Amino acid sequence: MSTALGKIPVTVLTGFLGSGKTTLLNRILSENHGKRIAVIENEFGEVGVDNELVIGAEEEIFEMNNGCICCTVRGDLIRILGNLMKRRDKFDHIMIETTGLADPGPVAQTFFMDDDLQSAMSLDGIVTLIDAKHVLEHFDDSEEVREQIAFADVILLNKTDLATESQLDDLEARIHAMNAAARIYRTRDAAIAMDKILGLGGFDLDRALRIDPKFLEPEYPFEWSGAYELEPGEYAFVVGAGPDPAMNACLRRIETADDPGMRDAVETAVRIYSEPETKIGPGEAVTPGSLLFQLDLAGGPGRFRALIAERGAYALFTEHHPDEFSAYLENAAGQPVQPLATREYKPDHEHDDEVSSVGITTPGDLDLEKFQRWLRELLATKGADIFRMKGVLSFRNSNRRYVFQGVHMLFDGREDRLWEAEPRHNSLIFIGRNLDREELNAGFNACLA
Repeated sequence: MSTALGKIPVTVLTGFLGSGKTTLLNRILSENHGKRIAVIENEFGEVGVDNELVIGAEEEIFEMNNGCICCTVRGDLIRILGNLMKRRDKFDHIMIETTGLADPGPVAQTFFMDDDLQSAMSLDGIVTLIDAKHVLEHFDDSEEVREQIAFADVILLNKTDLATESQLDDLEARIHAMNAAARIYRTRDAAIAMDKILGLGGFDLDRALRIDPKFLEPEYPFEWSGAYELEPGEYAFVVGAGPDPAMNACLRRIETADDPGMRDAVETAVRIYSEPETKIGPGEAVTPGSLLFQLDLAGGPGRFRALIAERGAYALFTEHHPDEFSAYLENAAGQPVQPLATREYKPDHEHDDEVSSVGITTPGDLDLEKFQRWLRELLATKGADIFRMKGVLSFRNSNRRYVFQGVHMLFDGREDRLWEAEPRHNSLIFIGRNLDREELNAGFNACLA
């Protein structure tokens, strides 16, 4: 089945940390399939290393770091896809590689909810990789793993060399029970014929709705909005104690102070919520516009000033429902201002609060013996808590980059291309539970030559 005429097919590549997504992506970019593919990557953590691990990554690679693609950077995804369509003559397929902690549902949902994207692109399918050795450790405590399996059109049961035949049979039966419609292929090193993962012919929306009846109800980075008709002057957003020490909010001008007016402003608000926050404390002023404000409540309840320059309709979008903070808008006379219309939104899904990332980027060369000794001790003592690690290293007495990837206690590294004119550096990231940033930085820095 072919995609709709003129539409660009999009493949979402997903799978839990360490399942082999980057390995598969490299295969896709190096296979002789005749397709020109633009790649969008999303990494969980403040240091991006995937771009350095993907072959031929000098041109059509777009990175989004420090956020889950299904929530905090959704605005970035929409923006990048929009920019790509201005260059649609340069490629004929788009590959989106999600972070291992992403629920693919909201990513797929983007192509059905955004009118511009829906008219220009078609979701060709969701391909999910599964680490045959480690996935059972995350089946019961990771909703993301279950969602990645449930929404898949194709599942690659990868790293089959690390499991027995009976283990693979049991695992495949369990996966089939969760998603009977997906095609399952057993792979080693993510080796698969391209026609089994590209050109699938379309994501099954009916099946997605059976899995999640609220699939077409978007997840937003805010839970509430209110529309107000405001006169010029100074107002205060009064915020009491709540479940978090801070709350993101944006205030912007809209066409009309009613529900349709807010609906028109929602996607703009999504984009604003993907931008860095401007942190403000009690007493500081908020002005309407395209800024995301982080209201600092660490010192307790606060009054945040809102300056309105001209009469008109305004929408206030808040990360949490105002009721959770006893929050309200107040005019200069100290009287509450009631919104003319309000909307509540399906909030973002929650990630495991214990899962975090530690990124290390530093110049200099490493001493091989010191690094190997530190790594052996680290994996022996902390390996169970390290879901994923990957990076690019510079070793003394070697003129080649050293690239590595690891999952729990398993480590795989090799020499890569020559450094040549590229500045030598070390860039790596750890993703897992109970990670000690200072300890990891100190241990790594002690390995420098």
